[in-house]
Amino acid sequence: MGYKQERLERIIERELGTILLADIKDDRLKYVTFTKVSLTNDLSIATVYYTVRGSDEQKEMTSKNLQDAKGFIRTALSKSLEIRKVPELRFKYDDSLEYGEKIEQILKGLKS
Repeated sequence: MGYKQERLERIIERELGTILLADIKDDRLKYVTFTKVSLTNDLSIATVYYTVRGSDEQKEMTSKNLQDAKGFIRTALSKSLEIRKVPELRFKYDDSLEYGEKIEQILKGLKS
């Protein structure tokens, strides 16, 4: 992975967070946290990993809401980035935090 790609991933992640806080009026997306952005080698597709607290139903609704807002988010991203072509956004739920909490609970159970 090149230096430019890593830097662009961090910039996109930061800008997406700013867009969610400042530009999106949908309150259902205010509790989304972007955990990582992964770009393809040709910088055409950005896989955006996110997490949100709540039930499985709320997670499904958040996924649908992100898909609905994808065009708006990409347009807002194009205004803040100085690159020729803004990558296509693909949102994917990041379950690593839940997995970590599950392992932590197992370890606590072993201690007691």
